[in-house]
Amino acid sequence: MSEIVLCKPTLHDVREMQDLVRPYVDEGIILLRKDEEVANTIRSYTIAKENGEIVGFAALYIYSPQLGEIRSLVVGKNHQRKGIGKKVVGALLDEGRGYGLKRVLSLTFETAFFLSLGFHEISKEEIPEHKVWEDCIRCKLFPVCNESALIIDL
Repeated sequence: MSEIVLCKPTLHDVREMQDLVRPYVDEGIILLRKDEEVANTIRSYTIAKENGEIVGFAALYIYSPQLGEIRSLVVGKNHQRKGIGKKVVGALLDEGRGYGLKRVLSLTFETAFFLSLGFHEISKEEIPEHKVWEDCIRCKLFPVCNESALIIDL
């Protein structure tokens, strides 16, 4: 197996990132983010590359000096079960610690994955209201969401 390299993306990576996430967006698993939104928030992403190809990524979105969110976590279907998601989330949690965040949440269908990383489930009522009106309202599943809300203390 080739080495997985984690790094920050550049604007030149937006197209490849969008191509990687598209099947998950089509399935309704991940929220569509337009090219402009990805470009505007490019600094929040960490990408995983194998042999120069982007094989996974996620973003650390910051709500407040205390709270962030891991969002848009994706690993290519041919690259799953190799620890890539764990590496990406670990890097983003380290980044959050570096910023001084106290807690990081995730709204996800992959509950067991996040539990294995030390997150614990919380009530959706604990999710910041602006998350609901900024992101959730755009989801195909809104208002009947069957994702789990999880959080980790840093």
